[in-house]
Amino acid sequence: MGEQAGSGYSGAAEAPALGGERAARVHVETFAGDGTEGFTDGESRSARFNLPWGLACDANGNLYVADSGNHCIRKITPEGLVTTLAGAGTAGHADGEGQAARFNYPRGVAVDAVGNVYVADTCNDRIRKITPQGVVTTLSGEGVRGFANGARAAARFNLPNGLAVDAAGWVYVADTANMQVRKVSPGGTVSTFAGEGVAGFADGPARDARFSSPRAVAIDAAGVLYVADVGNSRVRKVARDGHVFPLAGNGQGRLLDGPGPHTSFREPCGVAVDEEGAVYVADTDNHCIRLIGPDAMVETLTGDGRGVADYADGSAAAARFSTPTGLCIGPLGEVYVGDARNHCIRRILLG
Repeated sequence: MGEQAGSGYSGAAEAPALGGERAARVHVETFAGDGTEGFTDGESRSARFNLPWGLACDANGNLYVADSGNHCIRKITPEGLVTTLAGAGTAGHADGEGQAARFNYPRGVAVDAVGNVYVADTCNDRIRKITPQGVVTTLSGEGVRGFANGARAAARFNLPNGLAVDAAGWVYVADTANMQVRKVSPGGTVSTFAGEGVAGFADGPARDARFSSPRAVAIDAAGVLYVADVGNSRVRKVARDGHVFPLAGNGQGRLLDGPGPHTSFREPCGVAVDEEGAVYVADTDNHCIRLIGPDAMVETLTGDGRGVADYADGSAAAARFSTPTGLCIGPLGEVYVGDARNHCIRRILLG
């Protein structure tokens, strides 16, 4: 994944026009982090992060951050107080409470209806669970990189990234290097939800479909799953039975708005879906946030859109990001962004 300003954008020389109705109401602000790499708790704008990646929001408006470079999970209250929920800033693997636990480049987080936080502990190849009190256990995964379905420690993952959890407590995993979406029961039993396990591109029934490095997943109230399929530069849609459908993207690594099948993304690494069925996409190597409407029309919501990494708050057209990754929707419809290489959490307000 490219991360430098101006890296290989193959579209038009000018940024896309941000003319959509939502874009006209957008204001982007920095919610937490001072933009400097580090590890500091405290008031939101004095806190520091190191490659904040996946995000999840609970029903009370608390935000959970997979602070990947700090190997820990951070919590941000609605008032902006940043604390460390679990992990101590050093890589490793250990269950336990709070700072006694260890993670290794966690990338994905999801939170269930009762406040349990699930973590894709990427470089430990495990799925972890954190109670609201900060007690960490391993939900599934042996910790040996590979592929195996089964109960708890019998299962194997290969660089799991994004997570989503449904109303019944089942956890869906973008199992990136296995090219699949996996499913974990509340008791920790792992099965394959969609994907043949071979890199490629194919829609269709669950076991016939193919992905290429799926990086993030989001789930709507009806149980429909959305997948950021990075290697295919597409956003895919997966029905409850695992059947995979196209949603947006033509497979070309550039930026193009319009009707879903005719649009383009560059390594989309984050997805979130709101109550109206609109899908937000962290278009990572285009350094912008895209929006797929319920009618599958795609627009650039905010950000430069020319592959230029930068940092700026402000209107839709003025705002700039650097490798945006995780996304989540807050209780008032606001959109939070893990702005990884700006080392901060951004907030998109729709006025």
